[in-house]
Amino acid sequence: MKNDDAWHGKVAIVTGGSSGIGQATATELAERGANVLITGRNADKLAEVAATNDNIKALQMDSSDMTGAAQIVDTAMSEWGRIDLIINNAGAGQPSPVDAYDAEVIANMSAVNIVAPSLLVKTARAALRESKGAIVNIGTAVSQNAAPMLAHYAATKAALEHLTKSWAVELAGDGIRVNAVAPGPVKTNALTGMMGLPAEMAEQIEAQEAAQVPLGRRGVTADIAPWILRLGSSENEWLTGQVLTVDGGWSLRS
Repeated sequence: MKNDDAWHGKVAIVTGGSSGIGQATATELAERGANVLITGRNADKLAEVAATNDNIKALQMDSSDMTGAAQIVDTAMSEWGRIDLIINNAGAGQPSPVDAYDAEVIANMSAVNIVAPSLLVKTARAALRESKGAIVNIGTAVSQNAAPMLAHYAATKAALEHLTKSWAVELAGDGIRVNAVAPGPVKTNALTGMMGLPAEMAEQIEAQEAAQVPLGRRGVTADIAPWILRLGSSENEWLTGQVLTVDGGWSLRS
């Protein structure tokens, strides 16, 4: 275990913590001495992550379930009695051309990417006020440019980034800081998982994105997790309302 006084004994909630960026962040927090509650839909994956560190507890929860916020907060408070950090990492996305738009798919993206984080912030506000805690939302660098086929994914994540700034102002009086990280193309299996693409198509997209990144490669979760911890740390007392793009320069391409 890494010795880190900034995180020892703190409590973090990581939605979508069973894979990808969420798993990497939860693991890093736990290794630094934090107690971490991870949520996700897949019970087996959650159990695998929780088994790696005694500081990690798992709660099976679909982020589109609008009753979930109270259960998440109650679980963390019952287990540890405090909440210091919320990482709204769970996301939903599905490529679609205009002619194939589906109301249910769009509603699910909105529920997971906008509504669920909003309700979790509302429900956890009192606990975060008590701890002078922080919120880190996970957006996407995709939202910084036009996104054909990914318009609603980008739009809902852009909405979350706007909420980041609005919450930063509204919750400042409570001593709660709110920031966001907007990752670029990161190897997380999201293309075949969340996006539902065939493996061959995912490989083609990954190669295309890697060629577009000025720094010459797609990202990995280890490129993102340290920035989430830095924005969420109590050592950053005077930083709020920021959206940090971590993408190897990908969003700067013409």
